[in-house]
Amino acid sequence: MKIATSAYPLDWLDSWAQYEDKLASWVAEAAGNGAELLLFPEYGAMELSTLAGAETAADLQGSIRAVSERMEDAAALHLKLAAEHGVHILGASAPVLDDAGKVVNRAEFYTPTGGRDHQDKQIMTRFEREDWGVAGGGPLKVFETALGKIGVLICYDSEFPLLGRALAEVDVILVPSCTEALAGYWRVRLGAMSRALECQCVTAMASVVGTNTWSEAVDVNTGMGGIFGPPDNGFPGTGVIAEGAMDQPGWTYGEADLAAIAQVRADGGVLNRLHWDEQLPRIKSVTKALLC
Repeated sequence: MKIATSAYPLDWLDSWAQYEDKLASWVAEAAGNGAELLLFPEYGAMELSTLAGAETAADLQGSIRAVSERMEDAAALHLKLAAEHGVHILGASAPVLDDAGKVVNRAEFYTPTGGRDHQDKQIMTRFEREDWGVAGGGPLKVFETALGKIGVLICYDSEFPLLGRALAEVDVILVPSCTEALAGYWRVRLGAMSRALECQCVTAMASVVGTNTWSEAVDVNTGMGGIFGPPDNGFPGTGVIAEGAMDQPGWTYGEADLAAIAQVRADGGVLNRLHWDEQLPRIKSVTKALLC
């Protein structure tokens, strides 16, 4: 499959039609370049808070409520564009109220045949849990699609190996991210690359980019798009299939070859995915060594 992963700038929106035009343009560009799977970033939906006005957009809790209220309309738009262009889309994540009444960070997955499901972020960053009041949501999912098996680790989730291991059967792991500083970007990127190594799969990372003086939540953003694989047979020696330019808006494109993934898992130079369980007895047998 050809993947398009975004470095996505947030805009001030004066009307819903403006958002429709923006999203339609982004999807049309990626589809026009042959992409079959499109990835938008974490918290990219926060631009929808501007539709409620400057006071709401500038207020942390007010902006969360405003975005949550727009997500069904956003879903309808994404489904329309997915069908129109024949693509799968992981939409930009958003803070939404779940069925239990708590705020979760949710990314919706859309297919060209009208399929729709979501992945909630599992582990919150300090900012999310201490300032936003966002909580971990529903379980990790394996999305069975016409393109292959796909998983989603939202930003910080990609930094936890056991979450990646839970998705060991997937072909592609999508990593939508929103990072303020260069250090945050690299933490997530290193997590995404590590999950590609351990699971011997392809990972794709998207980022929010740019500054937004109208927001307390997403005011400064650093990153770029990237697509990674295991540095092994059939993949680049660096593990980097494709990468964008830092803080430059636009799509980054790369191929995820399912045959190459199957081959490296069966007969790679190393077999990290197969040998994972060999760690367990050795972890339990750790002993102290005193050196004088």
